[in-house]
Amino acid sequence: MNLDLIRKDIDQVDTQILELFASRMNLSIQVAEYKKANNLPIFQPHREKSIIERVRENSPQGLENATEVLFTTMIDSGKCLQNLSLYGDTPLPPPAKFIPKMQKRISCQGTHGAYSETACRKIFPGSEIIFADLFSDVVNAVNNGECDCGILPLQNSTIGSITETYELMALHNFYINAVIRVETSHCLAAKNNVPIKSVLSKAEALSQCSKFIEHEKLTQTEFPNTAVAAEFVKNSPDETIACICSKSCAERLGLCILNSEISNANPNYTRFICFSKEFSEIADSNIISVSLSVEHSKGALYRLLTKFAVSGLNLTKIENKPIAGSDFNVIFYLDFEGQYNDPRVNALLRDLGSNNTYFKFLGSFKEII
Repeated sequence: MNLDLIRKDIDQVDTQILELFASRMNLSIQVAEYKKANNLPIFQPHREKSIIERVRENSPQGLENATEVLFTTMIDSGKCLQNLSLYGDTPLPPPAKFIPKMQKRISCQGTHGAYSETACRKIFPGSEIIFADLFSDVVNAVNNGECDCGILPLQNSTIGSITETYELMALHNFYINAVIRVETSHCLAAKNNVPIKSVLSKAEALSQCSKFIEHEKLTQTEFPNTAVAAEFVKNSPDETIACICSKSCAERLGLCILNSEISNANPNYTRFICFSKEFSEIADSNIISVSLSVEHSKGALYRLLTKFAVSGLNLTKIENKPIAGSDFNVIFYLDFEGQYNDPRVNALLRDLGSNNTYFKFLGSFKEII
């Protein structure tokens, strides 16, 4: 047996496969053009099912599953090319221009000194900030027109995603138009430099500083916001309580900083989304965000990811969250590189919107560091 001869035979077979693949993709496009001319749907699941059943029956023994994967991928590749050929040059509804300096009133959760205020100031340095008690209040302020935009935390580099924000994204319709990264450098602050028994802060901040809290054997109490916790400590007669907040918040309230670096990991960052009621896009946006659900079936997620690969679009985030009241079904949240007016993005969004059990376009944005 000669390895070089075997590899030569493989190369010859690969050439034949490539020629046949190109022929099949060309035929797929012709089929799509016929369907469009005759007002027929591009996606016909019964036809796909019959193809897969036929190739499995004719597959060599032991290769049935591999054959199914091969032909399923080929079918999905053909559909991507069909969509690009038919709809890539048909523009989607254009977004409004998002100009930060034109946004007058911004809603965020917390109070002065909160990290969300820092995010607001970085994007909207001259705008009025309206503080809200709850994350849902921020969304409501935007949806009812009280505020032009809202700011919510989405993801932390230490503890991961902020579940409540994702839940609000599923429940409400709004559009992300910017993401801002803020360094969340936590400190321990109290009224005076005396022994501390307990610590107060937002649940996420407590989690991000869990190692310090455990080492110091402190009891902990959750507050809706780090800055709200700091104000409580400032006004409390109990000097044995402390808060976890930002250094700037502690300094603004005149608190004593007992320890300036207590996070589990440094640096520690939080990504905040800026969102609006209507779809608008900041200049040079380069990330598209969507959420969707796929069938609870074999290979469904693989088939979804294939579409991005065939379209030449790079996924930058994939997150899944359970759907309340369902049998462990999930919503996937996907970010991918691309511009909204790119024909490949256009075709992919149409594909995702028509071939999944649930789909929502969440916006086009760029990340501000």
